Amino acid sequence: MSGSRVPAGAVVPEAHINETFQPPKEMLQNHPSKPHLANFEEYQKLYKQSITEPNVFWAERARELLSWSKDFQTVHSGSLANGDNAWFVEGELNASYNCVDRHAHKDPSRVAIIYEADEPGKGRNVTYGELLREVSKLAHVLTNLGVRKGDTVAIYLPMIPEAIVAMLACTRIGAIHSVVFAGFSSDSLRDRVVDAQSKVVITTDEGKRGGKLIGTKKIVDEALQQCPDVRNVLVYKRTGADISMTPGRDLWWHEEVEKYPAYYTPVAMASEDPLFLLYTSGSTGKPKGVAHSTAGYLLGAAMTGKYVFDIHDGDRYFCGGDVGWITGHTYVLYAPLLLGVSTVVFEGTPAYPNFSRYWDIIEEHKVTQFYVAPTALRLLKRAGDHHVRNEMKHLRVLGSVGEPIAAEVWKWYYDVVGKGRAQICDTYWQTETGSNVITPLAGVTPTKPGSASFPFFGIEPALVDPVTGEEIHGNNVEGVLAFKQPWPSMARTVWGAHKRYMETYLHVYKGYYFTGDGAARDYEGFYWIRGRVDDVVNVSGHRLSTAEIEAALIEHHSIAEAAVVGVADELTGQAVNAFVAVKEGTQINDALRKEFVLQVRRSIGPFAAPKAIYIVPDLPKTRSGKIMRRILRKIVAGEEDQLGDITTLSDPSVVAKIIDVVHAQRQ
Repeated sequence: MSGSRVPAGAVVPEAHINETFQPPKEMLQNHPSKPHLANFEEYQKLYKQSITEPNVFWAERARELLSWSKDFQTVHSGSLANGDNAWFVEGELNASYNCVDRHAHKDPSRVAIIYEADEPGKGRNVTYGELLREVSKLAHVLTNLGVRKGDTVAIYLPMIPEAIVAMLACTRIGAIHSVVFAGFSSDSLRDRVVDAQSKVVITTDEGKRGGKLIGTKKIVDEALQQCPDVRNVLVYKRTGADISMTPGRDLWWHEEVEKYPAYYTPVAMASEDPLFLLYTSGSTGKPKGVAHSTAGYLLGAAMTGKYVFDIHDGDRYFCGGDVGWITGHTYVLYAPLLLGVSTVVFEGTPAYPNFSRYWDIIEEHKVTQFYVAPTALRLLKRAGDHHVRNEMKHLRVLGSVGEPIAAEVWKWYYDVVGKGRAQICDTYWQTETGSNVITPLAGVTPTKPGSASFPFFGIEPALVDPVTGEEIHGNNVEGVLAFKQPWPSMARTVWGAHKRYMETYLHVYKGYYFTGDGAARDYEGFYWIRGRVDDVVNVSGHRLSTAEIEAALIEHHSIAEAAVVGVADELTGQAVNAFVAVKEGTQINDALRKEFVLQVRRSIGPFAAPKAIYIVPDLPKTRSGKIMRRILRKIVAGEEDQLGDITTLSDPSVVAKIIDVVHAQRQ
């Protein structure tokens, strides 16, 4: 990636660099009131204040959007260089009080959760009053099971209202929720339970997704064979399946909650107390538990909900992300509930029972904001426009999350789904940033298809030259994306591994937060995200470490070495391609390749399964033994003519052999 100035149009596809969309007139005409900011100039003014006077800016917003049981005096202390950032230091508050109680007291019959079950027509609504009672009862159960302030609780639940209840019950008693995506394998679940030292796991008898049953309890049982410290498993009855229950350890949710009163006094938490852990793929292959604080994270969620998505009272917000990922944390639970609106919890998939499912939900519930990954949009665009038969006239905002959205998909989203009446918000952020960091503000920001547009309040981006580590100034440049200032919702540490946190994010370029993504800034200052510059594959918006997939493959007794790369895929954005060198005497055939794929499915989960496995005589390595994945990426992309100098490899002849294997397998 060059840090030099580039000729106009070289940074960004020429076709889209000059194509600017203003917030749609119809969105503004049909607005229940008006956007929170008058115009783009007001954003620029507030943005400037958030960078030059961050303490003034954030103190005012924290007191406006959050309810405190004890006020703070110190807005911010610490620095990026030292990795000791703390916000609203003396303040105390409780997340569940902010998400539930304050709305339940004001309007208990307001709908908090619109649950849309896997089978259409089988959902239900949960009001703020009901949510307060459910959360309180479960808080009593957890306390009775010995969960204390600062303990972690593992949550392995499908997308049902009880996932929200479980997360909020943890925060009510000061416990730290650690949600594990219910598509992860038993090995992945085991690793996360052990690393977080969770003593209690919450799950269901089974999950339902896309018409299929998922044996969640069975997976938990397998994982816990190697988790001796887990004392209890709380099981919510979702399907009523006949499952194995271990006496003394396993308890039924419905039986336990009946024992306790429907109010539990929320525990006051210090601003910097951990709110949750969320494990993300680590480059070492060992998942890292990203730890978020209470006050700063909640403020990031509330602020982006309000300004990015233009959330107003009475809105019905639908984020299609799963609670097992950061998107589901921030934009299924925290942002909408902090702002007191209704959030859709959708158990199913966009293609079940047909390709109109999302649009039917939006129509039926008069959804005002919709937020989903480009993977789903590519799938639905390919299925055909005739599935988008609904008017969806309440929609004001269409969000995109997880990876950059291609311009043609952006336009389809705008024209076919939004009918030119809703603003597209292509949001850039990460598990570690907590909330949107580069993003349009609905009703305010001009947009370009494929660009994440401008930084959110308090985010000061820099493009860094990867060779010199110097910031590249001006427009029409590209480099590695970093941030120059701390912001409230940034992750504070990696659980039990602060050194790893420092090395991964704050020491790559001293004094900056390193995103790991490349980006360009065009001639008008719009940001275009380029994708990872490190060894991470983005499959369907899920960031997977290549090291983690390689570690899973090497567990197979026949594999001597493995290297994994991402390759562009029309549907999932990127697909996993694996190159493996097998041990001598191994019989190579299709059955063996299938075994290798199954190995990854078992170890990590189905979504990490390689789309192609190439069995090669050896891998391209430097003389020091480092695998040159860059060469493998070029080969699978069909760019064999751009391999560069391969004479520095320990065995340059291996490259031609790998090319032959790839060509032969693709024929």
